[in-house]
Amino acid sequence: MPDDRYITQLIVAGFGKLKKLSAFDASTDALAQPILQRALGYLDGRLAADYAELKRQKGVKLADNHLGDQQIQALYARSFWPQPAVAAAATPAAAYYRQQAGTFWPSQTRYLQAQIALVLFRDTKTARPAQDILRALTENALHSPELGMYWKEVRGGYYWREAPTETQATLIETYDEVKNDQKSVDEMKLWLLKQKQTHHWESTRATADACYALLLRGSDWLAPTQPLQITVGGQPVKPEAAQAGTGYFKTSWSAAEMQPAQGKVTITKPDAGVAWGALYWQYFEDIDKVTSAATPLSLERQLYRETRTAGGPELVRISAATPVPVGAVVVVRLVLRTDRALEYVHLKDQRAAGLEPISQLSGYRYQNGLGYYESPRDAATNFFFGAVPRGTHVFEYRLRAAQAGDFSGGLSQVQCLYAPEFGANSVGVRLRLVVQEARPGK
Repeated sequence: MPDDRYITQLIVAGFGKLKKLSAFDASTDALAQPILQRALGYLDGRLAADYAELKRQKGVKLADNHLGDQQIQALYARSFWPQPAVAAAATPAAAYYRQQAGTFWPSQTRYLQAQIALVLFRDTKTARPAQDILRALTENALHSPELGMYWKEVRGGYYWREAPTETQATLIETYDEVKNDQKSVDEMKLWLLKQKQTHHWESTRATADACYALLLRGSDWLAPTQPLQITVGGQPVKPEAAQAGTGYFKTSWSAAEMQPAQGKVTITKPDAGVAWGALYWQYFEDIDKVTSAATPLSLERQLYRETRTAGGPELVRISAATPVPVGAVVVVRLVLRTDRALEYVHLKDQRAAGLEPISQLSGYRYQNGLGYYESPRDAATNFFFGAVPRGTHVFEYRLRAAQAGDFSGGLSQVQCLYAPEFGANSVGVRLRLVVQEARPGK
């Protein structure tokens, strides 16, 4: 599988954040230390290669803007680790891109501006551009008693540098370290928690960055608070445990416990601050009766039986009324459509219990212009895409009918990591696998 620069730099920065929180020091851990050393060498080498490639371009003006998000992220990840020092071969490249960052920061997103400020401040505490960035950020920030401190132009996009939760978390880190502004840090923490009122933190990475920001200096938002006073149908609701930081808890009632009086709900908050909640009805459905759901990202799943003919293999469409003999090859065709380019997409394709993957090994695959990592598991096959261009993408994989029976055929689900509202699932189907009767001998 090819290397992924973004993921490597993300891991190096993650190690740095753990060290900053005094949670884990990868530089002194016997298992993590060699990984960190190789990763830092990789970062230095890629930065040096960027600079060398730039200088080889005919007629290039090095004073122009040649700063990209990969170089900014590399400098940010490296700033957590002053030791070991940047490799000698990469020192000119690191100095050049730091100078570029100090000059061309106004054209970057708020996320990258925050990273640049941290890079320059950690390199030189009195760096003027770092202070200029903080001044510009402060002048453009919006303030609200309910929403806290935030930036209007920070909205969800399709690239990692546009992720709103990670942007806010990095801005909190910047105000905490560069400006040591507890008031602003507390206001920005409020936005993080308030944003979770109507949005889930979009990914594991967003959750980790949000927790990192909440654990930084500022007021102790993890300290216990007075519990909410809630009644449902006149009966008090007392949570067994509440989540630290958000105070989240969940209470469920079975269908047999529901009464008309439970339509009346009262909530009282005895101390200062904000609180929110919701009531919702959840029900279950047989997986083969699930209907398809689509956003600008849609997914179609087709099942075919592969048959051998004189003219070569042919595919015959499988339906609920079409039995498949045990031993036959089933081709799963997935049709993925998107009206915009997406990064870091996960697709999970469930399969019937009577089917087994022909290819049991995980690995990087390439079909019809689309590259992805395929990981077969017990009940489903996972596909991980680094990038999905705009358009329609068709790819296939093969299964074998192994057990006879009438099975739920499963469904496929796809979601974009950095824009999880872009998700879809295919329609659920049933699949009948039968034992083929032996032909009588002549």
